[in-house]
Amino acid sequence: MQRILGRLRKCIQEFNMLQNGDRVVVGLSGGKDSTLLLYALSLYQRFSPQKFELGAITIDMGLEGMDLTPLIEFTERLNVPYKIVQTDIAKIVFDIRKETNPCSLCAKLRRGALYNSAKEMGYNKIALAHHADDAIETLLMSLFFEGRISTFSPITYFEDKDIYLIRPFVYLYEKDIRSAVKKNNVPVVKNLCPANGKTQRQSIKDLIWQLQKTIPDIKDNMLGAIENIEELNIWDKEKLRSLCNK
Repeated sequence: MQRILGRLRKCIQEFNMLQNGDRVVVGLSGGKDSTLLLYALSLYQRFSPQKFELGAITIDMGLEGMDLTPLIEFTERLNVPYKIVQTDIAKIVFDIRKETNPCSLCAKLRRGALYNSAKEMGYNKIALAHHADDAIETLLMSLFFEGRISTFSPITYFEDKDIYLIRPFVYLYEKDIRSAVKKNNVPVVKNLCPANGKTQRQSIKDLIWQLQKTIPDIKDNMLGAIENIEELNIWDKEKLRSLCNK
């Protein structure tokens, strides 16, 4: 976990993500990324210069056969408050709307349920486990499918809800997360979504994997572009550091 915690700390400090008294909740899907983020933040909490509370919320989409027992046991072991929010998102997306490209609507509904639950429970910051690969893939998806250059920000402030979204894993690659999950026996709940592995994002993952064969440094180069292209101004450290001090 040394590499994970080092990158996590670098990200938190460079973007000024945490302040004393923060109440931070992890959006815990049960996938490897979110479970490791919760574990990493629980470890970081022990030596963090900022004192903050930590919790976790899972938005249960209502998929048949979903077993969240490993997450309940995991959060109990970490002594982290945990809430499961029951929803009918799967029914809405797949049965009622019958979406052919369900990811956008599903993400919007899950995010809305997460924001509302976090606010109701008194959290002021939501931590999501999006990592460097996600940022790169989002950039290419925006370019290829929407005709614009964009990706997510490490910090977002939603004024209407007065809540922050932070992404402490943006300096970590998926391979680092996968390795740490395996070595530290972090539980992973199987993704039962019917669209899993059949999305536009998966096609972008496959494309990057192919390009890496001839351009080994392509991910580092693209991540550097996200950080450094002034026209994007998405990961502007000075701008984002001041954001959390509003």
